[in-house]
Amino acid sequence: MGDILVGACSWTDKELLSSGWYPEGHRGAEARLRYYTTRFPLVEVDATYYALPSTRNSTLWVERSPAGFRFDVKAFSLLTGHPTRPGALPADLRQAAAGRHGRAEADPALLDEVWLRFSGALEPLLRAERLGTVLFQFPPWLAPGTTATSVLRQCRERTEGWPVAVEFRHPDWWRPDRSAFTFDLLTELDLTAVAVDMVQSLPTSIPPVTPVTSDRLAVVRFHGRNRAWGTGTKEERFRHRYTPEELSSWTPAVRVMADRAREVHVLFNNCCGDAAVRAAETMSRLLGTPSAPDRTDGPDPPRRRRPPSGSAPAPS
Repeated sequence: MGDILVGACSWTDKELLSSGWYPEGHRGAEARLRYYTTRFPLVEVDATYYALPSTRNSTLWVERSPAGFRFDVKAFSLLTGHPTRPGALPADLRQAAAGRHGRAEADPALLDEVWLRFSGALEPLLRAERLGTVLFQFPPWLAPGTTATSVLRQCRERTEGWPVAVEFRHPDWWRPDRSAFTFDLLTELDLTAVAVDMVQSLPTSIPPVTPVTSDRLAVVRFHGRNRAWGTGTKEERFRHRYTPEELSSWTPAVRVMADRAREVHVLFNNCCGDAAVRAAETMSRLLGTPSAPDRTDGPDPPRRRRPPSGSAPAPS
């Protein structure tokens, strides 16, 4: 069975910082991360969606985390086709990026430079074996089709040799009549499919399927089950406290995924107060997983690429 790592989708969320989860004396950037790594073996970096990461920050994350800890890094918005303000780009790229409606125009030269800076900033994590995966969360308008397939192939070309996970926000990717195509495409490209837990009563709800498209890594992201997902504020969309019963319904599928991948990352994105970290603590207990890395003797050895494997059953 592969390793199951559980964590939250942020360790710096403002509501988490004000929730009291961090003890006194752990309010600075370094102290917060060092404390978080004593509680969990995994975290997702979501700030990199809103602004390009820096080599300096990646280096600091390596220095402040133990060997065996994993950072899953969310891809910058321009790289996933989301609207991006020119102000989110480095100062020297803003003028060239300014386009209509105050959004950055993704011309080829700009994309080349953004890709270069994004990947370069993550090199310290990759070299230190701290990079779990780069998460490409594509927008809800990226529906299955020729254009979307081309986008995925180009994404893989840009990230050759990197661990990459893909989360779709358009439900048709995992509808019964399309799921086999999606599975085969991601398997061919060695892209990890992200399983999703979310409210299931909306037209945009992603089915809770659990495909394993790469034997290196499987990922599950828990977004909460608030019906305001499609319309509310960020706080409303993610306001949900998972019950042990809701989480235990996922444990059989997670264990099956661990039979088919060397690592399974279970991440909680219900970032409202301390709801995400509390859910992660509960899930860790249910799965019997370690609360922090147990390897302290240096970076892990490089992981080999192997042929991808099958899929796991969805939770009930």
